[in-house]
Amino acid sequence: MNRNDSLKLENQLCFPLYVCSKEIIKKYKPFLDHLDLTYTQYITMMILWEQLEINVKSLGEKLYLDSGTLTPLLKKLENKGYIVRKRDLKDERNLIISITKKGKSLKKIAQTIPLKMSQCISLEKQDMLQLHQLLSKILDNIQKN
Repeated sequence: MNRNDSLKLENQLCFPLYVCSKEIIKKYKPFLDHLDLTYTQYITMMILWEQLEINVKSLGEKLYLDSGTLTPLLKKLENKGYIVRKRDLKDERNLIISITKKGKSLKKIAQTIPLKMSQCISLEKQDMLQLHQLLSKILDNIQKN
């Protein structure tokens, strides 16, 4: 690839990643509307369905989100009754997020979403696994540099 070709959009790895991410999130929308969740709220709830309780710092690290993004997102989830935010009794600086009974009840409905999304994407299981591994490798490499 010559220097002039290096700036062609079609030669950029970031562009198809960006567009795929945007389009996949768009495909999630009708499923998440049923739960009254945005995509970012959904991935937050996924962590809480798994862990039930987590501090904001750890949540941000898992989701690659900063506190400026998390704070309004968590306030909205709390207003919907899906989570409770409280200060850690051992260390007041830490904010603990806990899932509520109402938040737990969403999990049963949400369990159908991954299958519906895999049908939208239409990749063989092996291709999905390989893509996931490659994207995880890219994230790991970015975090190292």
